[in-house]
Amino acid sequence: MQDIKELTLKGLEEKLQAFGVQAYHAQQIFTWIYKKATIDFGQMSDLPKGLRDKLKDNFYISDLKIVKRLKSSDGTQKLLFQSQDTNLIEAVIIPAKDRVTACVSTQVGCKWACSFCASGLKGFKRNLSCSEILDEILYLKKEALPLALTHLVFMGTGEPLDNYTQVLPAIKIINSPLGFNIGARRITLSTSGIIPGIQKLAGEGLQVELSVSLHAADEALRSRFMPVNKKYPLKDLIKACKEYSFKTNRQITFEYILIKGVNSSLSNAQSLSRLLEGWKLAKVNLIPSNTISGLKVEPPGKKDILLFKNYLVQQGIKVTLRKARGEDINAACGQLRLNYAQQ
Repeated sequence: MQDIKELTLKGLEEKLQAFGVQAYHAQQIFTWIYKKATIDFGQMSDLPKGLRDKLKDNFYISDLKIVKRLKSSDGTQKLLFQSQDTNLIEAVIIPAKDRVTACVSTQVGCKWACSFCASGLKGFKRNLSCSEILDEILYLKKEALPLALTHLVFMGTGEPLDNYTQVLPAIKIINSPLGFNIGARRITLSTSGIIPGIQKLAGEGLQVELSVSLHAADEALRSRFMPVNKKYPLKDLIKACKEYSFKTNRQITFEYILIKGVNSSLSNAQSLSRLLEGWKLAKVNLIPSNTISGLKVEPPGKKDILLFKNYLVQQGIKVTLRKARGEDINAACGQLRLNYAQQ
């Protein structure tokens, strides 16, 4: 049997037609699952009974189990799920004045093991299925009520472009008016720099936002704490990103975690400025690092953060400084999963 959430709307329409059922019923099924969060075919009352029986015989609707829920003083919520094979999956709700953002994971663990990130400390176990990714969002949608999810970011545990075949159909359902109906430009996919995935994404015709975890502006430093750079060097990554911008006419955001004593000096800012010089479709999002148990990582002081930011601004580079959220509940990637697993 197949989890019905693995199917896009078009895929479900084709399945129904193969059963000799009119395709428009796929829209009703989507509404029940993604609008009403119904996981029982028997409750889909506007479907003919024969169709409901056929759905039960051929499909199932998976579910995740919540094992931990934390809420920050700033309203951020972090949920830890357990999959059917007992793996742990993290997701976060981040409310703000004019938006509610869902942050979801795409893998159990991460194989790239960046030295500043808790996601890879327990290694990589497996990719999440499209259905499991959508399950995260269904739960976040319910937890966010009475507010509605307005934005979605693939910035949780894992590398989305290493799980391309599952992430892409999930994006299409998230974007679908009959799915979660979140606009493509409100969906952000974050990558550590998987060049083949960036090149493939450029040809999909999607309007999703691309975010690249940069964190260093020279090869040696980036390779030191981002192993992905040894396989996909910075010079090739920047070339691929420029080609992406040219082909899609979309801005790329470069995430840059500021780590005390590692990449947060004025000379580091100068290197970053040179790397992005003259690139109008590039933006830098500065992120003061979290202090993470098990890693020798801590943020620089406020003075150094502002010095770094102001230098980039003076060089004509678009810069934002991310406000820390959920620090009192360890909302950074991998922290809750790591702590729970150690209990």
